[in-house]
Amino acid sequence: MQENTGAAADLPSDADVTDDFGLAGVPDAFQRLWTPHRMAYIKGGQDQFKNKDDCPFCVGPTRSDEESLIVYRGRTCYVVLNLFPYNPGHLLICPYRHVPDYTDITVEETAEFADLTQTAMRVLRKVSNPSGFNLGMNQGVTGGAGIAAHLHQHVVPRWGGDGNFFPIIAQTKAITQTLDEVRKLVAEAWPGESNAQ
Repeated sequence: MQENTGAAADLPSDADVTDDFGLAGVPDAFQRLWTPHRMAYIKGGQDQFKNKDDCPFCVGPTRSDEESLIVYRGRTCYVVLNLFPYNPGHLLICPYRHVPDYTDITVEETAEFADLTQTAMRVLRKVSNPSGFNLGMNQGVTGGAGIAAHLHQHVVPRWGGDGNFFPIIAQTKAITQTLDEVRKLVAEAWPGESNAQ
């Protein structure tokens, strides 16, 4: 027998007060919550990467693709997942040479750099259906480069509603799939020729 709590019998049911609101954005392949911590990277600052011997963009290609999160290796440049992503699938295009500035790369490197950026966008559209991208290079320490000594371009997929209160309130960015899983997904979708459509 149910006890009478004194609540009015004419209160609306859950169905009466629940709307048909769905989650923001377009459904994609990145479905789990993962929250990386950037603090070790942030505290280390620019001084942690003094030369090409300790530069992660120089050391990375000497390791396996899985260990370094490399998605694709070209002739003069390669594509790697960002270890501290802003969004799932956040890629970096890097020349193999340890150069700091966009004006330091050769014409051949520039062409492959651009080609890999376009291919990265095509692949990310195929595997995770973003509705937009942020592309960018932060040049120099004052320009916001996390690793100013080695040129790299960010390719950040974006979805409607991908920004939320987490970074502001909890100082945590929600990344919805492990880096290893994202690397495998993107690498498997990467075409044999980088300029393939």
